[in-house]
Amino acid sequence: MATLKFLGAAQQVTGSCYLIETGQNRILLECGILQGRDRHDHEIEIPFSFDPQSINAVIISHAHLDHSGLIPLLTKQGYRGPIYTTTVTQSLLPIMYDDAASLMQSDIDRKNRRLLRAGKKTIEPPYSTKDVEQALSQVIGLVYEKRENLLPGIELRFQDAGHILGSAIVELWLEDNNTKRKLVFTGDLGNSCAPLMKDPTIINEADVLLLESTYGDRNHRPLDETLDEFKTVIKTAAEIRGNILIPSFALGRTQDLIYWLGQLYHDGELNHQKVFIDSPMAIKISHVYERFHSLLNEDDPSFRHFMKEGWENWLPDLTYTQSVEDSMALNRVSGGAIVIAGSGMCTGGRILHHFKYNLWNHKTQVVVVGYQAIGTLGRVLVDGADMVKIFGDEIAVKAKIHTLGGFSAHAGQDQLINWAMNFQSPRPRLFLVHGEPDSMQVLQQRFVREHQWDAHIPSMGEVINI
Repeated sequence: MATLKFLGAAQQVTGSCYLIETGQNRILLECGILQGRDRHDHEIEIPFSFDPQSINAVIISHAHLDHSGLIPLLTKQGYRGPIYTTTVTQSLLPIMYDDAASLMQSDIDRKNRRLLRAGKKTIEPPYSTKDVEQALSQVIGLVYEKRENLLPGIELRFQDAGHILGSAIVELWLEDNNTKRKLVFTGDLGNSCAPLMKDPTIINEADVLLLESTYGDRNHRPLDETLDEFKTVIKTAAEIRGNILIPSFALGRTQDLIYWLGQLYHDGELNHQKVFIDSPMAIKISHVYERFHSLLNEDDPSFRHFMKEGWENWLPDLTYTQSVEDSMALNRVSGGAIVIAGSGMCTGGRILHHFKYNLWNHKTQVVVVGYQAIGTLGRVLVDGADMVKIFGDEIAVKAKIHTLGGFSAHAGQDQLINWAMNFQSPRPRLFLVHGEPDSMQVLQQRFVREHQWDAHIPSMGEVINI
């Protein structure tokens, strides 16, 4: 009988990873990095509890690094089989891995300077550009909705998850010892209020369902209220001549923000404040969004206008800052400028430099637009810290911190339940993944109390029969 082992995102939000074994084959579903509190020092030293060379195929739901970021390490340790994902994700992964390697090298360089000053041995990066090139050469892009034969007795189909461009719900049909079972893994389900993405595809049959639960304990604030607060922040910053800093995920959230800011501009709500996208990766990803616009929400009239205008014309006051020098120059800009920079959880990237030069200023407005994992700087700020450490310096937090949950790319609690309730009787066995324990328990209780559907919360390393 086929089995599934939970190797990541089990009572955690990051590090998505699951091992599926049939009598003949081993499939790795997801291969993501750990972030925030989930991250451990030994992750790079001992990243896998299995032999990478024993894996027959890898499936990746989407390009975010907490779902795909350990793939170069997998190939470094000998994996040479196919890596299946959507065609769009195949186009995004080179951008994601190039940026990850750059940030990793910067982090290693800082650590090595400290080690040298302490007279200690320096460390090497966990993988090289050669490992990245090898990994990318193994990626096979598949289109949505087409059922594919992966291995003998194993079929795969990707459906649109509506989370980011190229994100997929994974459908797997497994045949083992004349027993057929279907497993559905949601990946990250999208928020139906997201402006650019289509709604997640409805699926109604499965034997086993792995359901993400990032926001299992709550619904997002209504979008109109979120936009009203956003407009208030923009107006306040303009009046007091303070800058707005937005830590944003380069893939997905930044493109949504360009859309909403352009919409506010066309509605006369932006008053010509300059908008800076201070992320080379986000700039490259925006071009991929333009290339694959047919997969986006073209049914919406505003979106059709948006794509006709193009990113730059949609928001005339938009400036891309590519170079480090241009990024540093933004710290001399004042008067209500809006700076969107990575990383989304404030764990690295250019947003840290902007925080170092602006968090202590009471005129600064920080707008948090995405999930902040426990242990990240973003979560520390959201939780109300008065002082933070950035690049070894203590920085007072005098800026106003705003959390706008309505911009989330994840489904809220009701959206998760409504999507899952489309499954026909008999309902699949339900397992909650990709969430903090408290969020999972709240969602679990709602399934049981309101729908008499038992939802299991697996622990790390747990094995189930499919």
